[in-house]
Amino acid sequence: MSKIDHSLFSADKHALEKEYEVCPQCGSELVIRNSKTGPFLGCASYPKCDFIRPLAHHDSNEIKVLEDSACPQCTKPLVVKNGRYGMFIGCTGYPECHYIAHDEEPNNNDDELPGCPKCKKGQLVARSNKFGKTFYSCDCYPSCKYTLNNKPIAKPCPKCDWPLVIEKKMANGTVLQCPQKSCLHKLTTTD
Repeated sequence: MSKIDHSLFSADKHALEKEYEVCPQCGSELVIRNSKTGPFLGCASYPKCDFIRPLAHHDSNEIKVLEDSACPQCTKPLVVKNGRYGMFIGCTGYPECHYIAHDEEPNNNDDELPGCPKCKKGQLVARSNKFGKTFYSCDCYPSCKYTLNNKPIAKPCPKCDWPLVIEKKMANGTVLQCPQKSCLHKLTTTD
């Protein structure tokens, strides 16, 4: 038989017996409720009162103020913070300024991308999917749903005269290829 230290379990019991919190909206007791995203505190008078609050507060802790960099929106210094989703760089002027620096700042090569060959009205722009992979689509979406997985180049295909080709990265180097499934012509350096 094993020896169990019952004092460890009594500490949790006393923590649960603490005085209950009061709902700031209606004055009822706050109780622990569960959802698909986890437990939270909710008003016992639900549905009359819809007050909820997360159990764990995820306040962002400032780690280091970056003195040499300024917020592009309000010119206050930027700060490295630790938030609920990890570390990030944000403005010290929060909550008045909501600027957050992203790892991938938009690269301004969209002006180099050709126009949409399908609708001939829009411009192809670089976007990223939910996994962070870059793809190229028409900026007239949803009326035009033309997309490419590889970078488009404004050079017509010599075989089918499609107004652009795509740049495919292969093991032996980069290849230019027609994106049309009926053609798929690969261009050589002399084309």
